[in-house]
Amino acid sequence: MESGDDMRAFVIGNVALDEAVTVADLPAFGASIHGHAGQIDLGGKGANQAIMLGRSGLPCRFCAAVGEDSRADDIRTRLATEPLETDLVRIAGVASDFSIILRTPSGDNAIITTNAAASGLTPEAACATLAGAKPGDLLVLQGNLTAETTAAALRQARRTGMQTALNPSPLRPFFGDLWPLVDIAFLNESEAAALGGTAALLAAGVPQVVLTLGSKGARLVTMTGDAFVPAQLCEVVDTTGAGDCFMANALASAALRRVALDPRALRHAAAAAAITVSRPGTGAAFPTKVELAEILQQP
Repeated sequence: MESGDDMRAFVIGNVALDEAVTVADLPAFGASIHGHAGQIDLGGKGANQAIMLGRSGLPCRFCAAVGEDSRADDIRTRLATEPLETDLVRIAGVASDFSIILRTPSGDNAIITTNAAASGLTPEAACATLAGAKPGDLLVLQGNLTAETTAAALRQARRTGMQTALNPSPLRPFFGDLWPLVDIAFLNESEAAALGGTAALLAAGVPQVVLTLGSKGARLVTMTGDAFVPAQLCEVVDTTGAGDCFMANALASAALRRVALDPRALRHAAAAAAITVSRPGTGAAFPTKVELAEILQQP
């Protein structure tokens, strides 16, 4: 990995407020069930990854869109407590994005997320955030932006000489055209199956693919090898945000050591994700700066 002491991460994605409801089981179509309301928390895949990169000690700039409403004010206040630079773009006429999380006692969940604000983030706004980037910096993206904005950010990153990481979630039809612009892809088993498997991504031009396997661990797959890292044993309370935590901490571990993504980075990510799933919530469940500092010292 080409980087210096002042290497920075740039995350462009969505931010949302998460409202969790605990239910005995996920409802069938047409059913009405009782649930227990949980806390309102900061979430959204982009925000989750940016927060974890920042807490890991990697300087991070986060760009996202919000509406013109009270949720936007709440989001801004919550982000202000994190070690981040933020570019929050207000979009007129839309509501800030939010998620409803249905959580079972076993820790499984189903999530409904709105994306009107994220879809309103323009290519111009995304590229403006990258204006100060340098060769060796890191761009992190997910699947909540439009095809035009995602492509514009990746192309500007390539011109600048940045490293790029994409989490193709939610899956979008336009990803197939963008793989040659992606250096690292992070995805789970269902996403990999839908995209033709890790071999298809390598063939499409992605040099490194990280396949997360939940409680079974994770794999780092390249054209020259396949490294497996087991998950850390823990009591599972809530899996919300675990994948975002894993991705961000793997990237931060490698970046802070100024190396390419390696099995040690995945071990650090597994330790951070184990903390996350052992606690309820999204942002509130993520490891603290102190906890992450201890993890990043592990061999």
